[in-house]
Amino acid sequence: MFVKISRHSLLVAVASLTFAGAASTASATHSWGGYHWARTANPFTVDLGDNVSAAWESVLTTASSDWSQSVVLNTIVVPGLANPKNCRGTTGRVEVCNSTYGNNGWLGIASISITGGTHITKGTVKLNDTYFNKPPYNTTAWRNLVTCQEIGHTFGLDHQDENFGNANLGTCMDYTNDPSTNQHPNQHDYEELAIIYTHLDSTNTIGQSASHSSAPDIDHNDPRSWGQLVKQSHGGRTAIYERDFGRGAKIVTFVIWAL
Repeated sequence: MFVKISRHSLLVAVASLTFAGAASTASATHSWGGYHWARTANPFTVDLGDNVSAAWESVLTTASSDWSQSVVLNTIVVPGLANPKNCRGTTGRVEVCNSTYGNNGWLGIASISITGGTHITKGTVKLNDTYFNKPPYNTTAWRNLVTCQEIGHTFGLDHQDENFGNANLGTCMDYTNDPSTNQHPNQHDYEELAIIYTHLDSTNTIGQSASHSSAPDIDHNDPRSWGQLVKQSHGGRTAIYERDFGRGAKIVTFVIWAL
């Protein structure tokens, strides 16, 4: 169970981070490249398109409930608009899909389309049942960890820790070989979201009122379409790719590799 922090406490936390100095702020945050949804007011709502099978329904519901504990954003599970096999994105929202994508090495993928260099216009989450249907991943704990984390990436969050062998931090944004205590966000995730979304924008990329078009779709089933490898984590268990279309438009893809 997570306690929703008061807006007064949030403002104090944000102010403390702001005046602590650039070096301390950088070490305290885990924003993913400064990426964020453009919006003109807080809190805002991100629709999560439900393109998952019955085995994943409660997992998606749990992730939506968890991230909605944030004071700056809410999520709502809505009917999906994607074919799970390719999980094409929809402007203004996040599509969440599962399917047997094959023995391709990856367990989960989060992808965001960017305009203007930093503004998210749509997101997708793909969960590979080829691995989740067999040990060690066919557990609720692994499904909760990967789903929670991949959805967190579509809001602009990065990891708190990328070393799988370190002690668990109690957050799904921490990589681990033991997901038992890393199935949900923790307070630091909510505080980081508040930092990312402190400012307001003059335009909107959320929902049906989204005022920006998205970058062209790519085929996530074909690694050649992911673009350039820009980061690889400890032990090579995760990787970030960028497909740059120029003029601030790009698709950023985060990949979790299976054991």
